[in-house]
Amino acid sequence: MHNFRELKVWKMGIEISKLVFQLTRTFPVEERYSLTSQLTRCAISIPSNIAEGCGRKSDKELNQFLSISLGSAFELETQIILAYEFGYIDKAIYDNTIIQINEVQKMISGLQRSLGIQS
Repeated sequence: MHNFRELKVWKMGIEISKLVFQLTRTFPVEERYSLTSQLTRCAISIPSNIAEGCGRKSDKELNQFLSISLGSAFELETQIILAYEFGYIDKAIYDNTIIQINEVQKMISGLQRSLGIQS
């Protein structure tokens, strides 16, 4: 069992979640049940799956939850691209958000490598 609150990757996932919630507040109301909902669920999934994996009994189980978290990060990246393409966010916000998402993707992958478990 690992203390997820001490992991930089979990902390970054929390920051990305907060960022996404702030961004989606500016989206059109008609997006509330589509793109906004998808974005917030993906963002929340990143730190949530890291935390859940840390509560498991083995590093193999942790690795599985890290894989889910990584998948959510890639899904979030795609949805941020769509939000930009739809004109819901400007270029500067888009660039900053993508940088943060890419960083958390690298951190999750690095944590997986550190576990030394082959998928």
